[in-house]
Amino acid sequence: MQTVKTVGIISKPGADRAKEIVPALLAWLGERGIKVRFDQETAEYVNAVAGLPRVEVPVGVDMVILLGGDGTLLSAARAMGGRQCPLFAVNLGGLGFLTAITVDELYPELERALRGEHRIGKRRLLQCEVHRDGELRAEYLALNDVVVGKVDIARMIDVDAFVDDQLVCVYKADGLIVSTPTGSTAYSLSAGGPIIFPTVEALVMTPICPHTLTNRPVVIPLDRTITLKIQSDDTAAFLTIDGQVGEPLKHSDTVVCRNSDKTVLLVRPPRQRFFDVLRQKLKWGER
Repeated sequence: MQTVKTVGIISKPGADRAKEIVPALLAWLGERGIKVRFDQETAEYVNAVAGLPRVEVPVGVDMVILLGGDGTLLSAARAMGGRQCPLFAVNLGGLGFLTAITVDELYPELERALRGEHRIGKRRLLQCEVHRDGELRAEYLALNDVVVGKVDIARMIDVDAFVDDQLVCVYKADGLIVSTPTGSTAYSLSAGGPIIFPTVEALVMTPICPHTLTNRPVVIPLDRTITLKIQSDDTAAFLTIDGQVGEPLKHSDTVVCRNSDKTVLLVRPPRQRFFDVLRQKLKWGER
């Protein structure tokens, strides 16, 4: 029994493979009587008059098909705004930790999804708030991480880090990463952080090139609040969300990170598990 009546399509811009995949996919869906909403990037691959803003694509759909890499998925996850329709992510990029479905698996896995037989992985989002002069300046959602990093090439930044009301450390470093389990295989891993199983209810605070060599990554329970107080000059630090959006920070700004009640649902290939992805993507040894 078909359970998917309407799908959204979000595509990576400028992807050569999408030029062939998108027209064929639209025809395949049309043959099955499935309605489609797509973003402006997808519209370019079929010479459509106009697509929708990305944040409008998930409205009223049963599933969102994503064509791109992990970067496209991170953008789409924020655009979903916590809507509980699954993301069917097809990897057109390189590494693809999150976009685990290959192009060759596109139609067989779509057939399974249309029958309601797909396996779902639930990923928690991280809520980030920026406070300035006692007022809320901005709010963000992150799937991977929140990063407070330096702007200048040579200078470090100073950040006071708290868990709830307890001081953790006065960091002098190139930056500080607050990562979800999903983001533990991204920037945090490159900075020496641990790999965390996706369903573990924890956050990771990972310093980037700390001045004090004993500053190590810290794993923190999910129900705690992480507060970062900027002690550097107005032009020294920058906030980045999932490596894609953000804003400059000023002295005395406060960045608050806490677990969000919003999640992202990812369609996972039935035979591919978390450690399979690690072995494949990180080239770990196999028997």
